[in-house]
Amino acid sequence: MYIIIVGGGKVGRGAARDLIRMGHEVCVVERDANTAWSINNELGEVALLGDGAEIHVQRAAGMNRANVVVACTGRDQANLAVAQTAQTRFNVAKVIARINDPRNERIFRTLGFDYTISATAAIVNAIEQEVSAGLSRLTQLRSTAFVLSEVTIPQLAPAVGCTVRDLALPPHTVLALIIRDDDQPEVPGPNTLIQAADVVIAVTQPQYQASLHEALTGTS
Repeated sequence: MYIIIVGGGKVGRGAARDLIRMGHEVCVVERDANTAWSINNELGEVALLGDGAEIHVQRAAGMNRANVVVACTGRDQANLAVAQTAQTRFNVAKVIARINDPRNERIFRTLGFDYTISATAAIVNAIEQEVSAGLSRLTQLRSTAFVLSEVTIPQLAPAVGCTVRDLALPPHTVLALIIRDDDQPEVPGPNTLIQAADVVIAVTQPQYQASLHEALTGTS
């Protein structure tokens, strides 16, 4: 199998080492140059330097032909972004997303990700044993507790120019991803500025969808 691992830290590197030993073709996407060099020095030329959440880096890694994508950075929001784009843009059959903060487990499970908390061994086992069917499509959530909403920001929306922390978002709502005109997904942080024409992907509960839309567009 061809396996792309996004995140070359201890977990990703350990998984790559084991999977290469098993005979799989592996690419590790790592944004830190020193870490990427160290991985290549140990495992051969398997590391690609770049931000694994960016579409052009995913293309360079060959995500269009990957059998498995593993998102195992140290940031849950980055893992969510990688997992979503791997499934929705590249139709990867199996996507595994690492959870660093157990409080985020419910969101990952609701979205239908194959997820792991227990690092290297669990990632390798998930790949080798095919323990589940991979990511569900964005619209096929495993429960009705949460829904995924996509909102395009109008030119004159009151949210334009505001940071994420300044938005009056409804309860139990997380902005998971922002896609801009350059087609590059961004995992928003508290200081991320909302821009006109942004496509915002958010996780919320059904009863808060209208409130979310109003907070972002100014219309209900």
